Amino acid sequence: MLRIQNLLKAAFKSILKNKLRSILTALGIIIGVASVIVMIAIGKGASARIQAQITSLGTDMLMIRPSFSIRGGVSMGAGSFNRLTFDDVEKIKEQATLIKAISPMVRSGGQVIGGGKNWNTSINGVSSEYLYIRNYELQSGEMFTERDERASKKVAVLGKTVAKELFGDADPVGEQIRINKTPFTVIGVLKEKGQSGMGGDQDDIVLAPAKTVLYRLKGGQFIDMIYVSAISKDQIYAAQTELTMIMRASHRLQEGEDNDFDIRNQADIIDMASSTSKTLTILLGSIAAVSLIVGGIGIMNIMLVSVTERTREIGIRLAVGARSSDILTQFLSESIVLSFIGGIIGTLLAFVVTYVMRKFTTFTPQIYPATVVLAFSFAAIVGVFFGFYPARKAALLNPIEALRYE
Repeated sequence: MLRIQNLLKAAFKSILKNKLRSILTALGIIIGVASVIVMIAIGKGASARIQAQITSLGTDMLMIRPSFSIRGGVSMGAGSFNRLTFDDVEKIKEQATLIKAISPMVRSGGQVIGGGKNWNTSINGVSSEYLYIRNYELQSGEMFTERDERASKKVAVLGKTVAKELFGDADPVGEQIRINKTPFTVIGVLKEKGQSGMGGDQDDIVLAPAKTVLYRLKGGQFIDMIYVSAISKDQIYAAQTELTMIMRASHRLQEGEDNDFDIRNQADIIDMASSTSKTLTILLGSIAAVSLIVGGIGIMNIMLVSVTERTREIGIRLAVGARSSDILTQFLSESIVLSFIGGIIGTLLAFVVTYVMRKFTTFTPQIYPATVVLAFSFAAIVGVFFGFYPARKAALLNPIEALRYE
């Protein structure tokens, strides 16, 4: 224990003897450690944010989408072969045993006029169960009913962004709006939900009965998507299998025929997003780790200079009985202490940077203890690795030649 204390005391004494040089040497480690911690924190924060936003859509949600078509051997992309209809929705309602809510989705868009203003937005034709499936809540008014859907009533529920753009802070419930020249009555306003995982504004929408949107605004006979909520998160894959069987029967697909629809669940989307963000975090951490390696090279250069400057001192120590291992340990301890100091300052700098990011931006990087330990460990390894060669060179000096060195 005493020997370790003496080594540390000697290392600090040597470092403090050349303060400016020591600071410049440690700068690479400081920036490297701070970069690794901040970059991984950014990756972790992005991952947590994406997962939270996807989860906010509903962890038990399934989406039935049109499949793709192939023309001349070329795939036309997802949704290019659409056979989804309201009959599919009705058959799922009647036959499915593992779902608790279902809503068709008919996408349209257009200019909405109301309150003396106009706003271009997305018009989503849905059912009353859409709010439950997508975790939306009403701020005021009410949602249209199943009777409104069957009657194709021209009623609408506004997203918070649309309501604010058209009517400001006033409550628009009961007001008239026009969507592509078709009059609608506003019966409700949704609570603010914020951005989606892809950065889109989830409040920039207008909800209306699906049949109203399809027949009065969009035209055609096919719906764009079907949203389904399983009875529980644990039953989501069983519900997916059940839905596949019902949809195949509804579309009269024979055994061996490919599905003309695609069913996605939130668990798959979360796994995909997690995998992508994990890869991004590793990439960011790896890029930042290069700074540590550069810092290690700086340590090696300075230690080599230090060995040259202290050749005579080393010769005297060897002449009075110091062993080569003592010289090796001394110079190696200086390298490790320098890395350790750089690690501490780098960690503090990382906390300051992440605090500033949380304070002045909407982004929330997340620092985990394991990340700090990883950065510190890597800094220590860099110190040992790049400090070993100069230390070994010092230990192998010939005492007589070292004493003659001028």
